[in-house]
Amino acid sequence: MKVYEIKTKIFLMKDLLSEEAQIEICRIIDTTLSKDEKWLEFHKKNEFKNYCFDSLYPIPKDKIYKSNQIYTFTLRTINENLASYFNQFLANEYNSTIKCLTSEIRIIPQKFIEKIYSITPAIIKDGSGYWKHNLSLKDFERRLVENLIKKYNSINDTKIDEDFEFYTSLEFKNKKPCSFKYKDIKLLGDKISLNISDDKIAQDLAYMVLGTGILELNGRGAGFINYRWV
Repeated sequence: MKVYEIKTKIFLMKDLLSEEAQIEICRIIDTTLSKDEKWLEFHKKNEFKNYCFDSLYPIPKDKIYKSNQIYTFTLRTINENLASYFNQFLANEYNSTIKCLTSEIRIIPQKFIEKIYSITPAIIKDGSGYWKHNLSLKDFERRLVENLIKKYNSINDTKIDEDFEFYTSLEFKNKKPCSFKYKDIKLLGDKISLNISDDKIAQDLAYMVLGTGILELNGRGAGFINYRWV
């Protein structure tokens, strides 16, 4: 497994609220996928997408991205063909808000990961609303690890031994729930930090999640993770 990272520079055509940025990035990504029949079919399928992305950078202090300025967003995936497609075609896309300029691709090397932490909110999409209203912390932790195992098994067409420790500590970095705009609603999630155990499968999952995102709605910009090597 390899994690591919594509950094895309964009030119902003008009002012953009920070909470709307990932919706606009979604539009650009979806448009790129729709240009090819194979990737359009992939986009429509209800399955793990195995790509994720952050928001525009640098982040404005007043939470308004300014028109006529250049920003960058980062997209990652473990799918080599998808990475190649994005790298080739994403830089040519534009809409009324964003004009993509350039893209650069690299492979994130697999080294021993000490910590992973979410840049965009980690989301549990549940019909009952924000997880803290309905689930215990133990349930949250179980959902988090089960989601990673399902992704790993799906990617590798295997069934791993689930008797392992993924992380040694979990910290919530937000004092109140983080808002995440999805379609016409706002979901609530969390910024989390995990110290990863030295177990081999835990390290493989931590590397994978850099390209797939953590928990749910990763293809819409939720659960984008950064990392710290030892």
